[in-house]
Amino acid sequence: MENTRLERSLTLAPLVLFGISFMALGTVFSTYGIAAQLTQGMVPVAYILALVAMLFTALSYGKMAGAFPIAGSAYTYAQKAISPSVGFMVGWSILVDYLFIPMVNYLIFASFLHAALPSVPEYVWILLMIVLVTFINIRGIKLAANVNTLINACALLFIVTFCVLSIRHIATNQSIFHLFSITPFFQQGTTGFTAIMAGASLLCFSFLGFDSVTTFAEEVKNPEKLLPRAVMIVTLVGGLVFIVVSYLAQLVYPDYTSFADPDSAAFVIIQYVGGDLLASFFIVMIATGTFGSAMVSHASVGRLLYSMGRDGVLPKKLFAYLHPNWKTPIFNLLLVSAISLSALFMTLGTAASLINFGAFLAFSCVNISVITHFFVRKKERTGWALFRNLLFPIIGTMMDLYLLVNLDSYSLILGIIWFCIGFVYLLVLTKGFKRKPPQMEIDAA
Repeated sequence: MENTRLERSLTLAPLVLFGISFMALGTVFSTYGIAAQLTQGMVPVAYILALVAMLFTALSYGKMAGAFPIAGSAYTYAQKAISPSVGFMVGWSILVDYLFIPMVNYLIFASFLHAALPSVPEYVWILLMIVLVTFINIRGIKLAANVNTLINACALLFIVTFCVLSIRHIATNQSIFHLFSITPFFQQGTTGFTAIMAGASLLCFSFLGFDSVTTFAEEVKNPEKLLPRAVMIVTLVGGLVFIVVSYLAQLVYPDYTSFADPDSAAFVIIQYVGGDLLASFFIVMIATGTFGSAMVSHASVGRLLYSMGRDGVLPKKLFAYLHPNWKTPIFNLLLVSAISLSALFMTLGTAASLINFGAFLAFSCVNISVITHFFVRKKERTGWALFRNLLFPIIGTMMDLYLLVNLDSYSLILGIIWFCIGFVYLLVLTKGFKRKPPQMEIDAA
């Protein structure tokens, strides 16, 4: 099994689609009502600010992915650019995010399907989804890529349909020129910068997933070239979709104060624009979107565990094993599925609270990795490199740390507890830092 490696079969298009699936474009609808009330009807502005914030970190991910095209993402970058111990703590911190993101998707999927078919218990949908996702990911990256293409096509079709119907509604009931209104972007004397920044902080969570493409580094053809492109494309496409959809939603339904339940605000707008047929299509889109996000996040955490196992920071025989025929980390994928079974008794709120702490910590460390690797170690400091290797990563780090410290207290407490558990494990692994954590040589990749 020593010669079994991940198979390089992914090109740019399926890689981008994996990132978009992880991000789940449908989140623009699920967060719209809360964001509209936070920003007092200026959701597009908040999305623009969130996109700018995430672009700085996306640039850093692209730089590091080109330098170290190895499965492991932020874990690998921090390990190689800062120190093995920091790399371990980054990998450990983001591991809880990756482990619980599939579970969140299973819970959302089950709640929607149970609402549509009350006679079928939620646990049936959870078990069915876990089995399907596990089977697809174990059978190989090509099958996962094909299924993912169909899922993204469904989401894109719904978003295009919503936009077309919204434009028709505006042109019919108001004027075609109303499509060029500045109201969603500027309302003098109504919205303060603090409110918009609060909305931007919330909506940054919509972008989580652009980094997931880097976990497939060893399954990409020409990773040094394609990975940086994929990271930027996923971030920009997601941002563009979020801005356009929220802009049209605001024009179609400007009275954000009338929503009885902010969580269902988007459903109200969708029914208002397209009736029950579009509302039914929305449920299908959410169901397929959560399936796609679960599939990609499940595959991503399998690769992260594989990278940590291959390095020896986790038991190598279990975590570094690849199936000889399918070239997938089968034991890791089965372990993630077993952990996901806790969705049978865990609430969505609890699972969601375990996410995001590790993501923003990892984002900060990736920005710092760019500075230490390119600016300090390689001395790339002149011209444009000064911006790419120092100023932009500093801005990205500051923004990510701001988002980290502004997480809700429950998320911070759980995140810190998980971090401390990892730190104790690191102490044991290094015998009190008397030796370095195991790490992989670059050539071994």
